[in-house]
Amino acid sequence: MAQHRSPWDPYTSGARFYDLLSGEVFYRAGRVAGIAMLGPQPGEVVLDVGCGTGLNFERLTTAVGPTGRVIGLDRSEHMLRVAHDRIDRNRWTNVSLVRADATCFTADQLPADHINAVLATYALSVTGDPDAAWRRIKSVAKPGARVCVVDMQKPTGWAQVFTPLARLACSMGRSDIEAKPWQLLQRDARQVQVRSLRGGHIQAACGTMP
Repeated sequence: MAQHRSPWDPYTSGARFYDLLSGEVFYRAGRVAGIAMLGPQPGEVVLDVGCGTGLNFERLTTAVGPTGRVIGLDRSEHMLRVAHDRIDRNRWTNVSLVRADATCFTADQLPADHINAVLATYALSVTGDPDAAWRRIKSVAKPGARVCVVDMQKPTGWAQVFTPLARLACSMGRSDIEAKPWQLLQRDARQVQVRSLRGGHIQAACGTMP
């Protein structure tokens, strides 16, 4: 879900190579932690905001089971094509894709009457307007729905020596390392849990909407 375009863009021309070049080996820890904190249950409907190529789908579909549903939302047609290929390859029948901007999507665009849980991994810091994206999430996450935001900041403590690498990684992904979108969840949700990973570079926050 990139807002800025260049001759080579990880979300358009680079979509086919995104999984290889996104540092997934390093950043997978945030996805795993976020989904564990969100705790999707069999039969639930989970919205994956900024789903990209579908890197969260395997864990989410396993969690919600055949009676549940995963909805992947992303603004990039190129990323969604890769996500669609992933769905076909794995023969998942409970995953739907929606092409929409995280900052302005509406409940009417989602193929579900209700959303039990919302996940946004490394997505809100890319939107260019995390506050607008958070407002849209709140509009579909009704009272009692669980929401998890996983994103990046500058490393802390001993890991501060890796700040230049963290800045480079965020720059390559068009992410704003200063955005700290999980703080929006901390402000508005209740029963919030926060985990810090990879030297503080990855932050995962999960809570329940009031």
